[in-house]
Amino acid sequence: MEKLFGSSQFYSSHGYEGIIKNVGYYHNLENNELIFMLPKVFMEDEKKTVFNLTIDELIYCINDTSVVTDVKLSWVRNLTVFFYKSLVKFKLKFPDSALINYSPVFQLKGIQKTVQYSYLDIVLSFVAYFKKNKNIVLYKHIDAVHANPKKPKWEKTVRKGKPILIGDTLIYDRIRTKNKINNNDEQLIVFYFSILNYFSEQHGLGLNIDKIYPILKGKRFLDLMKQGVRKLKKIKYRYFNDSLKEMHTLCMLFFSSHDQGRGKMREDFITVNNYNIVFEDMIDRLFSDDLESISVNKNSLNDLKYHRDGKILDHIFDHTSLLDSSSIFYIGDSKYYKSGTEAGQNSRFKQFTYAKNVIQYNIDLLNENNRPYKAGQKYRDELTEGYNITPNFFIYGFINCPDDYKSSKLKPQGEVQESYHFKHRLFDRDTLFVHQYKINFLFVLKAYVTYNAIALSTFRSQVRELFRDEFVHYLSKEGKSKYSFYEYVDSPESMIDFVNENFRTLNGKMYKTVDRKLLLAVHEDDKNLKFDDLLSRFTLIDINHLAENKT
Repeated sequence: MEKLFGSSQFYSSHGYEGIIKNVGYYHNLENNELIFMLPKVFMEDEKKTVFNLTIDELIYCINDTSVVTDVKLSWVRNLTVFFYKSLVKFKLKFPDSALINYSPVFQLKGIQKTVQYSYLDIVLSFVAYFKKNKNIVLYKHIDAVHANPKKPKWEKTVRKGKPILIGDTLIYDRIRTKNKINNNDEQLIVFYFSILNYFSEQHGLGLNIDKIYPILKGKRFLDLMKQGVRKLKKIKYRYFNDSLKEMHTLCMLFFSSHDQGRGKMREDFITVNNYNIVFEDMIDRLFSDDLESISVNKNSLNDLKYHRDGKILDHIFDHTSLLDSSSIFYIGDSKYYKSGTEAGQNSRFKQFTYAKNVIQYNIDLLNENNRPYKAGQKYRDELTEGYNITPNFFIYGFINCPDDYKSSKLKPQGEVQESYHFKHRLFDRDTLFVHQYKINFLFVLKAYVTYNAIALSTFRSQVRELFRDEFVHYLSKEGKSKYSFYEYVDSPESMIDFVNENFRTLNGKMYKTVDRKLLLAVHEDDKNLKFDDLLSRFTLIDINHLAENKT
């Protein structure tokens, strides 16, 4: 670690061993190595990684090959770029966060004064520009050479030149003439390709760079690095074309970051102290609505995320109730663990507390103003004093395919956790359930930096339906809740009297929906003998069909 890092702020030493203290990206200009400190979701246990290799085997696997050109290691290329960009996005989203540490080089100014560049940003920008503009640069060179060549020597051109085949046409990119043609773009393009070649050699990028211009290497390139800023300033005002102006800016970024005479630091980094907060924000962007979205009654989700007792919810969103067309808040907690690990007892108790706080907040609105958070939302039924079911969930990141960034693989994991004050009272405010899900961490990583508003909206609609469907399935006959549901079929006029007469027996077991259906939830272990008489006024229903009626 002493060889890799310029300072000990990234690790703590214990004898001959050390522990990495942060998650993030680090680059040292002295050894020119890019280092990524990855989150623990990439570990299955203390020794084995999610790549089906131990730590030592993984190091050996990538030690003697090019990470960039080896097809088997494409996962490394994707991972490093998306992981780095996720850190940058979090930093830009929370610029004042004490969780983020970054170097002064990371604040290097670019085309726009608000844009910041690290060494990796510059590498990625050079490669992206090359892939986008290499044909444009080539044709600019051909145009410059072909522009009114004076006294071309065709015999020498054909004998020594290497033509380019475009369709059925041969084009000679370098025409031999008696008089040298002055190309004002050439100096800048030489700088650009020399830097690009340096990146390709240093990091094994495997770029196929056309040798249409001389490329400076070795000592000549090192000398250029020292003088690059001064040289670029001299030729800055030659360029009016947008692509060449962008090329000039990229070269200036590179030379500025390597200009020792200007007092630049010799390392750049961006690290996070508590990566669980970053993972929480990535999940929240996928699942939750904007916290500042205001309801019809001028309440915001901020009031539900930040509780009066100091607790902070990870995720909350408004969606269709499990029983009818009313709406209810779904409450989630993202867990940053090693792949395959589940939440412990403390996490479950905290999640139940979160749910109770949200329920109480909504009940307070009814008690104070007799108005819900928003129209169409129902937490408590006045007739039965039964409470609507509040869906809760844990969500874990996992990796089982190191190159899959496309599919969320969102699915249930483990058993549903239950908490109650009175047994077998489904509609009691203290009866709560927490479902558990796992999601592909690599999908979350990529979506965090690439998904636009439309993609986010589409994913949110799909995932919310999945959460609702899974909860309904759990309560259904095929599920594991052991509840059966009945609907009151006696005359509507007798409903109020029935509830009042049997309130003590059915308290917490009945609930009236917004479409005026009186439901009774009976647990198979509930041995109350009065049920036999009462059920004669009900009919057994399938909650799946009930849940389908959402409008």
